[in-house]
Amino acid sequence: MLEMPLRSAPASTIGNEMIMTQTALLCLLTLLASGIGTATGFGTSTVMIPVMILFLPAPVALLFVGIIHLCGDVWKLLLFKRGADWRLILAFGLPGIAASFLGASLSLQAQTFPLKRLLGAFLILYVVYLFMKRRWTLPQTNTTAICGGTLSGLFAGFFGVGGAVRGAFLTAFNLPKEVYIFTSGLIALFIDLTRVTRYWWGGTRFEEDLAAALILSIPISFAGAWLAKRFLDRLPQKYFRAFVGIFLALVGVKLLLWN
Repeated sequence: MLEMPLRSAPASTIGNEMIMTQTALLCLLTLLASGIGTATGFGTSTVMIPVMILFLPAPVALLFVGIIHLCGDVWKLLLFKRGADWRLILAFGLPGIAASFLGASLSLQAQTFPLKRLLGAFLILYVVYLFMKRRWTLPQTNTTAICGGTLSGLFAGFFGVGGAVRGAFLTAFNLPKEVYIFTSGLIALFIDLTRVTRYWWGGTRFEEDLAAALILSIPISFAGAWLAKRFLDRLPQKYFRAFVGIFLALVGVKLLLWN
């Protein structure tokens, strides 16, 4: 009796299946990250960066996530139209642009930086204090806003996770949730435009397969943002600050443990 030899799948077929699987996983990651990022005003990069640098060079991962983050900024502006604090936007945005350019430039030359653990410790201590002193706020001054914009821009450019710093400072102003999200989105738009341009200017490019995955991920990011808005519409304002605080603490823990 003759046995028929088993035929293995062509290498091209296996390769295509792997690409499709990776693209699907990227879309799921984008949906989750976009939902969290919209609901809290930060977190898109924090969720995506640690996963993507496992299989992509850091500059490529930062550019990919930076573009998704940039789209998320636009979705926040479209979905939360009730207003913004222009004083905060200018005080955060202008120094944030310069700081994000510096941070992005440094990220092209170094892959690790010990300040990420200090940032994690700061966020955890800040949230603990915030829950202990629920009525406490940082002084609502231009100096506070400028410091927040500078730090968030620097960390956004270097680590891609500067939104948590921005969220920590913006919670100190105790803004209504719609104004908080809109303001955060517009400030982030300034910073993300700067850092994405810097990554591209520095020579970072996508391969064809990753570019296709990015095109598919952009509308997925809008779906995540829309779901987040539905959630926030049902979340009472009195719980919003605590909700953001919980995610700030989670980001702090992640930064402490992220090697």
